[in-house]
Amino acid sequence: MAQRWGAVTVLGAAQFVMVLDSTVMNVSISTVVADLHTTIEAMQTTITFYTLTMAAFMLLGAKLGDIWGRRRALVIGSIVYAIGSGTTALSPNIGVLFVGWSVIEGLGAVLVIPAIAALIADNYSGHARVTAFAVIGAASGVAVAAGPLIGGFLTTYASWRYVFAGEVVVMAVVLLFNRFVRTAGATRPVRIDVLSVLLSAAGLVFIVWGLLQSKVWGWVLPTTDVSLLGLSPVPFIVAAGAVVLWLFFVRQRRLVASGRAPLVDTRILALRQLRAGVGSIGLQYTVTAGLFFVVPIYLQLTLGLDALSTGLRVFPLSVALVLFSIVGTVLARRVPTRRIVRIGQLALVVASLVLLGSVDPKLDTFVFGAGMFVAGAALGLLASQLGNATMSAVGPDELSEAGGVQGVFQNLGSSLGTALVGSVLIAALSTAFAGNVAASDLPQDVQTQVQEQTSQGVGVIPVSGVSAIAEKAGLSSSDSATLQSIYSESQLEALRLSFAALALISCAALFFSRHLPTRLEEETGETDDAPDAAVRAS
Repeated sequence: MAQRWGAVTVLGAAQFVMVLDSTVMNVSISTVVADLHTTIEAMQTTITFYTLTMAAFMLLGAKLGDIWGRRRALVIGSIVYAIGSGTTALSPNIGVLFVGWSVIEGLGAVLVIPAIAALIADNYSGHARVTAFAVIGAASGVAVAAGPLIGGFLTTYASWRYVFAGEVVVMAVVLLFNRFVRTAGATRPVRIDVLSVLLSAAGLVFIVWGLLQSKVWGWVLPTTDVSLLGLSPVPFIVAAGAVVLWLFFVRQRRLVASGRAPLVDTRILALRQLRAGVGSIGLQYTVTAGLFFVVPIYLQLTLGLDALSTGLRVFPLSVALVLFSIVGTVLARRVPTRRIVRIGQLALVVASLVLLGSVDPKLDTFVFGAGMFVAGAALGLLASQLGNATMSAVGPDELSEAGGVQGVFQNLGSSLGTALVGSVLIAALSTAFAGNVAASDLPQDVQTQVQEQTSQGVGVIPVSGVSAIAEKAGLSSSDSATLQSIYSESQLEALRLSFAALALISCAALFFSRHLPTRLEEETGETDDAPDAAVRAS
């Protein structure tokens, strides 16, 4: 028994650490900002680039897994990740934190994450594989559940640094017990095409960086002096990223045609089941990351809650995610995969709408808690199915590539969630604040002064500090109190718009899931999608 389930235990521990980072940091944002003397915007950039680093180099990590062997890639990645965690724990400023967390940990993860997916498929088959993937999903759920509480408790009563020190310990345990994990894929000494690596990384960086900068430069019309042809640079940067990614796909097809090894064989993307799986995973992580960015921001900076209290408010989502990961595994024996996924996606739409309707100044109502619970239940159902559905779309020789593609979409989704929904939050805050000031009873000279000082956008700051800032700028106490009330209402409007954006993203996920299989053959790993099998055979 230990030998049989030892592999998934070790891989689940690694998966736990991969997910823990973002949930821990999100509830500790305000404390880290104060500790390192930085800003919310710098923290948003750091959070975004952590997942962006993984998305940009995930295909390279998967290819290195083929060259070195999947278990060796897991070991090397775990060592690199532990070094990054140790650097983050000791970071004296935001620059060192960025290098340790966003860069070194991210590069370690690009080896670990594809290896986890491929090694699960190597070590298990049939319903045991379904269970193993559900355990990996549950490990993510436990990290989501434990992250806010662990991070909140340690941040409130000790230091956020202990979380990253603990990650070093967990990765040491993974290294100690990696012998329980067997690898079935043979190593393939192929040459890595450097141009492919650069094209894939540059394309993804341009797209997410452009979206991240939308909160500063504006989406289309410029909101600062930075412009290009009279427009915001954002659409040009995103378009440049799309062109670079197109060149990446052209490069892969030419490598295949010339008999050279591509970074990823793009023919696997012709598999409808794989596209459906990774597309659904990408949007699932977009919603998760967006939700775990905007809610803690509001709870901490608007309501002034500490990290532990923030973790407790998020706890209904976390508990439901773990619980319904288990429920999804049990349902998989009787209910078609596609139906479980679509139920989860519809529940995510409902949860977003419930959260939209629950927005109030305190955010402590039963409706808000119910919305978070339903969101967790939806994410748990998706986590129990999508990993197995994606990896079952390919044969044994393509597991690393499929794992890499899955990792790209997983982390690109997380990057987009933080960048896109975070940008919606900040842009909506600026727009709402400007409109509310203009419609207020504040004297005209005060309105002009406020608009001049916020012409470059409105930052996310504690509501309790607005009146002090206003009085320091020369406003009377009554005008300062009015401005604080306007800012508080503007934050509520921004939060509502952020939840509406999450609802739209959740609806988009239904487009991808229509191509998921109704069943997965337990013993062969083949699906009921016969035409796709023909593509794979070719």
